[in-house]
Amino acid sequence: MGDTTKEVPVFNKRNLVMMFCQMAFGLSFYGVMIVLTPFFLEELQYSEADTLMVIGAFGAVGTLFSIAGGVIGDRLLGAYRSLVVGYVAFTLGYVLLLISAVSINVALSLMGIALASYGRGLMSPNYPTLFQTTFSSQQDFEKVYPINYSVNNFGAFVGQYVFPFLTLIIAYKGNFMLAAIMAGLSVLSLIVLRKPLVAGADDIDKTPVPLNNWLKFALLSMAMLAVVFYMFSDMDKGQYIVYAISAAAIGYFIKLMLASTARSTALRMGTILIMILLTVAFFVYYGQMMTSMTLVAINTMRGDLFGIIPIQPEGSMVMNPLWCAVAGPVIAFITNRLEKRNIFISTATKVGFSFILTTIAFAIMTAALLNIGEDVVLRPEVFLLVHFFQAFAEVIVGSLVVAYILSVAPKAISSFSVSLFMVAMAFSGIVGAVLSTYIALDKDTQLTQAIAVDSYGGFFMALTVFAFLLTVVAFVSSRVIRKMLNAADEWDKQHPQADTDPTA
Repeated sequence: MGDTTKEVPVFNKRNLVMMFCQMAFGLSFYGVMIVLTPFFLEELQYSEADTLMVIGAFGAVGTLFSIAGGVIGDRLLGAYRSLVVGYVAFTLGYVLLLISAVSINVALSLMGIALASYGRGLMSPNYPTLFQTTFSSQQDFEKVYPINYSVNNFGAFVGQYVFPFLTLIIAYKGNFMLAAIMAGLSVLSLIVLRKPLVAGADDIDKTPVPLNNWLKFALLSMAMLAVVFYMFSDMDKGQYIVYAISAAAIGYFIKLMLASTARSTALRMGTILIMILLTVAFFVYYGQMMTSMTLVAINTMRGDLFGIIPIQPEGSMVMNPLWCAVAGPVIAFITNRLEKRNIFISTATKVGFSFILTTIAFAIMTAALLNIGEDVVLRPEVFLLVHFFQAFAEVIVGSLVVAYILSVAPKAISSFSVSLFMVAMAFSGIVGAVLSTYIALDKDTQLTQAIAVDSYGGFFMALTVFAFLLTVVAFVSSRVIRKMLNAADEWDKQHPQADTDPTA
């Protein structure tokens, strides 16, 4: 008899629907983020420094609470249910922002972004965990995940470009309503496709949730929301909560690593720890797009892109998802072509290349600011070029590091391990936001050429120098990781019956 095995296609209705949800998340979350800066500055009358901290935290805090989302997905509800609840939280958060825009209510605004941050905490670790189960192999998942990242960035591009213009037509409340609709459609899509998604998911998603688990989930959710709301209400003190939770999460991971009876498991978990530290360093730079770069754009960027494409200064960050949407397929294509020629580049080495790209991006920003004219104006093309290099770096780190973690992490703590990546984003986001406040100006200060050169230019020059040093660190780390993985494989060969579960 011939081979009757039927090859399962890479794309199917399960992962396509999930990619729609990812696009809707990108459109709603980043669309809202792009208008929050002028909303807080103009409507809520926040200072530049306070606004930078809130926006930086909004981009980062949700990823911090993915550690709780990972625990919820692994131990309490499962990835599918956690994802549905996460999108419900997005919907409710945007509804609260809508109401706050009508009534100009600071407390409702903070609660709205707290709910959205909570939803992101649930979504971030559980989306890749569930998305992975929609593919027939790890190889197919790794091939498509960069494309999925581009789909997210396509949604972010649409949201970040359109929302500033919609503000002129339907005001902030219209933007928040559109975001709520997109999040609501995601909830509906996940519910409609529940059976096939659950059928391929892990066992915890296929069994009823005990009442005790629902109670633990409710208590944990209330605690998360209370902490997030407090952080947004007082960022000066709230930032230390981020530092403490980040340290506790990494400390727990190290404890599991040291407690592992299998040396190979400890070595592989050690490589994850190194990658997490590199991720922290990278996302300090990533966070500048939402804080310092956006502030510089609002104060200096004037004119249409190439003289024909209108763009709002607060919408300059739209150039990032534009290039990310391009970068995903390009990186996937280059990787596939290299592998066909038996050229395999490790994820850690690719992260080293991402720091090279980041160094170039910040060097361009530095040069533009140090040579800014007396009119204190930068053309949009400068930001387009900066975001080109930074976007390719982001896609490498944002998509490939998660895939790497899933490939080496023990299955029992896979969601928690992924959540460490999100914790790294949160920690570095807050650090990046704190750093960006060094260029914040008082409300009555007039931006001059001297201030732009000394304050803005000096700030980005310092970041460029440190990016170059981190490039060296990343490539050294790549060699260390390769040796650790080789040692882990050798240990497995010598101990084929060893238990590799670190939680056992």
